[in-house]
Amino acid sequence: MTKTIRRSGERVRWWAYVLLGLAVFACLFPLYWMFVVATTDTATAARLPPAIAPGGNFFHLADLVFTTVPFVSSIVNSLIVAGTIAVGQALLCSLAGFAFAKLRFPGRNVLFLIVVLTMTVPTQLSVIPQYMIISSLGWVDTLQALIVPGLASAFGIFWMRQHLSTTISDEILQAARIDGATTWQIFWRIAFPLVRPAAFVLGLLAFVTAWNDFLWPFIVLKSPEMYTAQIAIKALQNSLNIDLGLAMSGSFLATVPLLVLFVFVGRRMVAGIMDGAFKG
Repeated sequence: MTKTIRRSGERVRWWAYVLLGLAVFACLFPLYWMFVVATTDTATAARLPPAIAPGGNFFHLADLVFTTVPFVSSIVNSLIVAGTIAVGQALLCSLAGFAFAKLRFPGRNVLFLIVVLTMTVPTQLSVIPQYMIISSLGWVDTLQALIVPGLASAFGIFWMRQHLSTTISDEILQAARIDGATTWQIFWRIAFPLVRPAAFVLGLLAFVTAWNDFLWPFIVLKSPEMYTAQIAIKALQNSLNIDLGLAMSGSFLATVPLLVLFVFVGRRMVAGIMDGAFKG
């Protein structure tokens, strides 16, 4: 019986490693292929069978990226926008989630239902009214036009509300109120520290989403000095000729900051997700 269990476990582990290996390959190969194209020219990238070994033109194409568009300032703009949105969502969505999870006020369930229903609305439908608001405020071609609409999200509110509901008991809040703590003190000193891993994961997801956003910055930003990284990559191409090597070189350079970020915070992100998975 013991041998049967051991053999069964060995078979499961073997297939698990195979599946994990295939999943890792499927995730990493597009990144590797992007680097291969970023080191070659368009003709090499389009030939059949395709080249699978990197070429020797990466540094030349990278230098061309920095001279063709203001790529350094675009990276800085993306860092400012994505970083501010990440911090804003971690704080504001935590506040809203705390209100929906632990505070009692008229219309709470109806308002939360409306927030959840907004996740079913395609983002493209809000572009025109959002642009009208930004234009009336005089924020066109400014970074605040990208930052302010992204400081809170329906998904972030839902995410934090669920974590706060399952992590913090009402008895803890009642004890804090008996001790004379205000609502803000309860949130900042008790609730937020307990759900900080979930807020960190939300901030990281918001950072990646803001970094990769293309549609809204493409509509709002006009001048090259205000470009984000994704718009700078689009500026590397013209309507008549697309240099795949140049475009992929810019894409790879814009991906490097995300790779560095995940190297340093990837473990905390996994820990935050698993922390929410085992609660309740």
